[in-house]
Amino acid sequence: MSCSVRSENLQSPRSIWSHPDVKTSEIVTIQPVESLIVPTALDGRMGTNRGEAGKSQLSADNDLDAVRAWLTNYADTKTTFDNYRKEAERLLLWGVAQLGKPLSSLTHEDLLVFKTFLADPQPADRWISANGGKYPRGDARWRPFNGPLSTASQRQALVILNGMFTWLVSAGYLRGNPMALLRQRAKRSAPRVTRYLSISLWDEVKAFVEQLPRETDGERAYYARGRWLTTLFYLQGMRISEVAGGQMGNFFRRLGADGRDQWWLETLGKGDKERIVPASPELIQELKRYREAMGLSALPTRADETPLILPFRGKARCLSRSAVHDAIKSVFSGAATWLRDQGPEFSDRADELERASAHWLRHTAGSHQADGGVDLRTIRDNLGHVSLNTTSLYLHTEDDERYRETTERHRMNWDGKKRPAE
Repeated sequence: MSCSVRSENLQSPRSIWSHPDVKTSEIVTIQPVESLIVPTALDGRMGTNRGEAGKSQLSADNDLDAVRAWLTNYADTKTTFDNYRKEAERLLLWGVAQLGKPLSSLTHEDLLVFKTFLADPQPADRWISANGGKYPRGDARWRPFNGPLSTASQRQALVILNGMFTWLVSAGYLRGNPMALLRQRAKRSAPRVTRYLSISLWDEVKAFVEQLPRETDGERAYYARGRWLTTLFYLQGMRISEVAGGQMGNFFRRLGADGRDQWWLETLGKGDKERIVPASPELIQELKRYREAMGLSALPTRADETPLILPFRGKARCLSRSAVHDAIKSVFSGAATWLRDQGPEFSDRADELERASAHWLRHTAGSHQADGGVDLRTIRDNLGHVSLNTTSLYLHTEDDERYRETTERHRMNWDGKKRPAE
């Protein structure tokens, strides 16, 4: 179904610091939780918030093992597991290294300080990776943070940690949830999506791709990838993880109610949920173009394990999420430079393109489908959203109608033809 993910070689970083209240013999090394060693005095065996003796449903007798037990609930969903582990280890490391307190002794007041810390982790050399880079967890340059967290990321961190504390209380490991005492701001209605490209700016991206040079093999390969990447993200509305992990064999065809072939793309989305997305004749034509440019047969078979995006050199293996991210950012950056060269009046549009990312294309796909009159239920199913609202859980669009609506109304239009009239 998808490309496998290789596990990282775990090594212990060398960044060491201890809180003034912690004895020299109890120095804590700032390192990932899977290789973290916590001194006995800070491991939570005697935590002031520990549950009643003999009542815990966990075999864990220290905070680190309790956190690991909580994380096992999410081991089958890599993205969720990585995010939850990241927030848990930040809090645990901050407690033992910055406060000299185990997680099971943290109080409401401690967590108020932690909220402030998330906005500006200091000292930076201890907590933030060099140059804000993303290094493997076994790399000595790894740190818990790549920089200060945005307001939205701070809020998400607290939501995850509140869930962790609630689970530890339910398991009987902790007596109470200090996170529950934090003041929760009233939930605001979801804002209108702003991180997307307008149709006119999207047309500029396509124009940039089409004017790319194609004199050398390298230039032709870059053009082919840029055209295929932008087409795939836009027409299918895929997440970057879905593109990075997808294979050409995920494309398949079946007969529609009208007796004609329909192409679909099977993908493994968020929460390991499978979905199928209509693959329009336009997309299949672009698939053929890309495959032939890369020396492959025109169409894949179901057994084809070729990645959706091929590397320029070396073995035909799946690109990492960061590599796919860099590839689409390269297109946006190039388009921004191209726009600036056209005159100062294009500088604002170029700045917007510089900020764009692969996820902007997912929002762009959804926004343009909605603007083009595609039923919101169809968009929900295409993008793999859980629901529009509670009522929409009971509404469904038949596959044949979803195929027709998506392929007729949502087009790449490399040839410049206008959308079909309403």
